Amino acid sequence: MARYLAARLGYSLITFWVIVTLVFFLMRLAPGGPFDGERRLPPEVEANLNAAYNLDKPLAQQYVDYLSMLLSGDLGPSFRQKDFTVNELVVSGLPVSLTIGGLALLFAVLAGVSAGLTAGLRPGSRADIVVMGVTNIGIAMPTIIVAPLAILLFSVTLNWLPAGGIGSWRHYVLPPLALCLPFAAAIARLTRGSVAETLSEPHVRTARSKGLPMHRIVRRHILPIALLPVLSYLGPAAAALLTGSVVVEQVFDLPGIGRYFVQGALNRDYTLVMGVVVVYAGMILLFNLLVDSTYARLDPRIRLSG
Repeated sequence: MARYLAARLGYSLITFWVIVTLVFFLMRLAPGGPFDGERRLPPEVEANLNAAYNLDKPLAQQYVDYLSMLLSGDLGPSFRQKDFTVNELVVSGLPVSLTIGGLALLFAVLAGVSAGLTAGLRPGSRADIVVMGVTNIGIAMPTIIVAPLAILLFSVTLNWLPAGGIGSWRHYVLPPLALCLPFAAAIARLTRGSVAETLSEPHVRTARSKGLPMHRIVRRHILPIALLPVLSYLGPAAAALLTGSVVVEQVFDLPGIGRYFVQGALNRDYTLVMGVVVVYAGMILLFNLLVDSTYARLDPRIRLSG
């Protein structure tokens, strides 16, 4: 187990370095620069700005300098938001994104597993047909459609919940629900198919023939195996949810890191975009590593080795 985790950690670090390298050079290859605007700056002013942010150095030297800063935990200064460093922007936006994403992940797992388990235990029944029909609708409706519809219904028409911003707990209801819908639908479909397949496994048939209560069979023999495909999906899904959705943060006017990513991309703020990418990539790799290490605990047939 330790050798396997060490090998996976090594692969994750290599993948992280490749992602950082690709994004660094792709940002520099994109047209325009961080100080381009509707009115071009005087040459001497632009030269001074490039020197202040080390953009006058060769590209290879900029890359080495950025890696050195990254290893020390410094994401650099923001080129366009001059009063803040990227670390400060990430620290201010990450709690909002984590709160929205964490609640969305909780809603998606609870609703998806419950619906999928209900449908999978009774394949072909009316409950199965209804659940699969609802999940098809959930997958077909992207967040960019669900979020405005949720505001129109619950904020404008019913006046139950605020339409945006942060403040009380009521501001943290609509964004997670709008964000989690497609993920909950996908989890429900994965759970339903896996549960229906696990019902025909020999150990489940043996447990049922011994007269064990159904709730014990589900808890001890079905769910640990049926949740393996869900775990595989939860790696990237959890990272996407916990780091926030760009669409949700824009629609609900939330100051999360997804919103900073959009602003940085539009303004060619190299360090801000790189900082958000570092957070996204790190969390995706971390969750995938956690998922891999959980496999052996759920399914004793799996043995992890280096």
